[in-house]
Amino acid sequence: MLIERVFRSNDVPSADRVDAWRKRLGRDISPLDSGRDQGDGFQAETRLLRLGGSRVWSTAVDPATIRRTPELGQQSGPGLYTLILPISGRIEVVQADREAVHGPFDMHVLDSSRPFQLRLLGSPSVYLIGADVPKAGLPLPAPWMDRLLTQRLPGREGVGALLSGFLLQLTNDTGSYRSSDGPRLGAALLELLTALFAHHLDVDDSSTSDRARRALVLRIQAFICQHLRDPQLTPPAIAAAHHISVSYLHRIFQGEDITVSSWIREQRLSHARRDLADPTLRSTPIHEIASRWGFPRAADFSRAFRSAYGIPPKHYRHHATAQDELTFDGLPTGGTHE
Repeated sequence: MLIERVFRSNDVPSADRVDAWRKRLGRDISPLDSGRDQGDGFQAETRLLRLGGSRVWSTAVDPATIRRTPELGQQSGPGLYTLILPISGRIEVVQADREAVHGPFDMHVLDSSRPFQLRLLGSPSVYLIGADVPKAGLPLPAPWMDRLLTQRLPGREGVGALLSGFLLQLTNDTGSYRSSDGPRLGAALLELLTALFAHHLDVDDSSTSDRARRALVLRIQAFICQHLRDPQLTPPAIAAAHHISVSYLHRIFQGEDITVSSWIREQRLSHARRDLADPTLRSTPIHEIASRWGFPRAADFSRAFRSAYGIPPKHYRHHATAQDELTFDGLPTGGTHE
């Protein structure tokens, strides 16, 4: 869902504003240490949009310093990449033994799992937009992303202009979106970020990566194998667990010459067939084995098993246990793709 949260320093007593802002950053974004650089009457306004597994935030704030210490990093959840787009003011950034200074529309990316420091410099304030996306949602290997940390990513030209325009439109016009738009906007954000990073890494998006796509497929297949017993294991649930859209999930599986649902069914049938051939499970009813592997309806299991292996599960169990073998003459040894 698309969820918006707003913080305004004017809603907090002056003496408590910096602490309140720091706590809000820690709760809505990630644990951070922050402090103002000078003057009284600290001013800050921060807006947060949750887009499924990703989030976009904007803040107009007096000059301040934001730090992510190793200790604070241990308090965080799954690793994220944070893209920062300054709109006004300057940002001095330090991470991974690199230092850089970025002005308006000089985007850069940070790794949330590593310490960093940001000095926000401007008069009278700094305005910036941030986008946090799960590492697992980007089809780019971590060593490649390491090359981009703190690097200037121009936001006024090419793919950078598309992304900065998207982020500006999104944060300036939040009232135009429905809550159901959140996952779709999150998917669009991931696509634009992937295009931007691939462009600056000078990798062909078609080969981007085949290695990266294959790595993501393997992670998803491992996840599926761990949850085969769950009858609610569906493409939407798998996509949500990996912070990607359902359409992107189906797209990356196209290279496997099988649909996601077919791959799940093959794995479930393979495990059920193994149990049917296990002599120690001979007394376990077939419908219990079917239910154990995600087939709550016995008729559906029998039909799927016969379609895949050319024989009903009852007959397979009889032949397999009688011969004390997993295969017999005339029985295919593997499943079939749709």
